[in-house]
Amino acid sequence: MQPGDPIPGRTLKAFCRDCLAPTRPGIPRCPSCGSPRIVAHEELGELALAHIDCDAFYASIEKRDDPSLADKPLIIGGGRRGVVSTACYIARISGVHSAMPMFKALEACPDAVVLPPDMEKYGRVGREIRTMMRELTPLVEPISIDEAFLDLTGTERLHHAAPAETLARFAARVEHEVGITVSVGLSHNKFLAKIASDMDKPRGFSVIGRAETVSLLAGMPVSRIWGVGKALEGKLAAEGIRTIAQLQAADETELAKRYGAMGLRLARLARGRDERKVTPDSEAKSVSAETTFNTDISDPAELVKILRRLSEKVSYRLKKAGIAGRTVTLKLKTPDFRTLTRSRQLADPTQLADRIFRIGRELLAGETDGRRFRLLGIGVADLSDGAFADPADLVDEAATRAARAEHAVDSLREKFGRDAVELGLVWSGKR
Repeated sequence: MQPGDPIPGRTLKAFCRDCLAPTRPGIPRCPSCGSPRIVAHEELGELALAHIDCDAFYASIEKRDDPSLADKPLIIGGGRRGVVSTACYIARISGVHSAMPMFKALEACPDAVVLPPDMEKYGRVGREIRTMMRELTPLVEPISIDEAFLDLTGTERLHHAAPAETLARFAARVEHEVGITVSVGLSHNKFLAKIASDMDKPRGFSVIGRAETVSLLAGMPVSRIWGVGKALEGKLAAEGIRTIAQLQAADETELAKRYGAMGLRLARLARGRDERKVTPDSEAKSVSAETTFNTDISDPAELVKILRRLSEKVSYRLKKAGIAGRTVTLKLKTPDFRTLTRSRQLADPTQLADRIFRIGRELLAGETDGRRFRLLGIGVADLSDGAFADPADLVDEAATRAARAEHAVDSLREKFGRDAVELGLVWSGKR
């Protein structure tokens, strides 16, 4: 794209969540693929703040790992004296919900399968999804193991799509690669994005625009506002305030007098005003790229081709961010979702695709023994300033020449596009 070119997706009004084809509002099915999962909104191309929430996170992971549980009500929690951590949507139909005492949950749903939580496993999956989020934008603010806010403002040129399309592509990727589903809420601030993500679960994608903010909130109970727990809800009800519409009609100064800082917060959120920014929890600890295959792959040569492409993606991101890393990690996932990681630490930090690829290929050679894999990834950790990356090798002149050649290729690609130069490779199978 050139300066002054239209920003991609800014005029988007509707698109299909399954095939991502743009369409027009008001039609029941996508003309391209026939899917009924159409997202349509007048402000769709303008909104960039999202809340992503994994659907019944713990239960979804357990059902993924044990397909025999797919059609059964499933509760994750402690023993009979414990409480429900989460419940699948089948169990929720019977009235089971988070934090419910286990004995009451089993009274409501006596046929439920109960499993203890495996927090280590859930943490691994949560980190995997969070890494995927950070590939969309650096502005990711986790608020729990299974949900986060994202600000995609200004990412249209990077992803060649409006934030709404990028989020739909992300949701499909999580479903395909991780094996669970997420719901997306898109709006113009954090409060409304959080409300939107709860509106159409599971596999939801809801939008709240500026135009309908006040009217949409008006019909909701005051409990939908963050910070309104049972105690405050009861206090408000005692004074005749049960809906957000009643808060909207109340005088802001009077609410502040009666409820202090919380009253001011109630007045602002009731009108959909939320100025909080998305604040990342920490700097990125690694840069990686991975892909899940449509069919499992065992052929080493085919895996190496994919590894080369992923190495170039990682290198590109490192160079753009001005950082480098000393530890290269290869990631593989088997058809039964078992994850294998192999790492090697380098003497000096690197940004070079060729160096990342060569280490990754050596690590891969030790694993390509006929096994099939559903996912391949490569990443770089132990990050540092890119100014110290890849010092000239006085012993290995070939490596130095290769580094110069790669930087020359980068210059060509920067000028003529990423597809301007294709690099060849040879699979030797040697370590």
